[in-house]
Amino acid sequence: MKKLSYVLAAFWLISAPAVAQNSPVVVELFTSQGCSSCPPADELLHGLAERDDVIALALHVDYWDYIGWKDEFADPRNAERQRAYATTAGRRSIYTPEMIVNGLTDIVGAKPMEISKAIAEHKEVPASVTVSLQKSGDDLRIEAQVLRDVKGPLVVQILRYKPRREARITRGENAGKTIDYANVTQDWKVLAEWDGRAPFSMNAIATGDDPVVVLIQSTEMGPIVAAARIR
Repeated sequence: MKKLSYVLAAFWLISAPAVAQNSPVVVELFTSQGCSSCPPADELLHGLAERDDVIALALHVDYWDYIGWKDEFADPRNAERQRAYATTAGRRSIYTPEMIVNGLTDIVGAKPMEISKAIAEHKEVPASVTVSLQKSGDDLRIEAQVLRDVKGPLVVQILRYKPRREARITRGENAGKTIDYANVTQDWKVLAEWDGRAPFSMNAIATGDDPVVVLIQSTEMGPIVAAARIR
């Protein structure tokens, strides 16, 4: 019954209306192959990954590696990002699974109704910044402009993700499971700092065919004010 509830929840997330937006809502899932509570959230992320109005990202952390299984997708910088979110929000602890919506709303655990509500609420917020991407070969053109007052400075970030990655886990809390993960992030880096006043434009390199995402976020791990993706 529990398994069926997650399947139905995932279907509900996929079937939600996909509205084309200049800035989709960003959902970051902090997860680990060594966390027994994470597979339901990993499954929910598959549903979110199918939506055009959501950029769903799986950030694998390494702080569960000590209990018997080293997460092969983990990056220590993902845990640092999660800790920075917690510090900014005044939280003393970090958890897996945890979803952060648009850099502001945190949801611990696999809670599809809460996630959907948070996404809907963030979609209702008028955009303050727009960002557009154009890719030609390995060259990526990024352009952004302010629509209304926004508090700067802002950080322009780029990342890539693998739409599907599979892990066969032989030790730890998920021993014996083969788990299919969605939108596993990689190559996350800061491109520039922007004052948020004059229009912004720059060229970047995005080698290969993996989807590319650009996020514009307030410094000190504040809200994500704009996002764009090329699949």
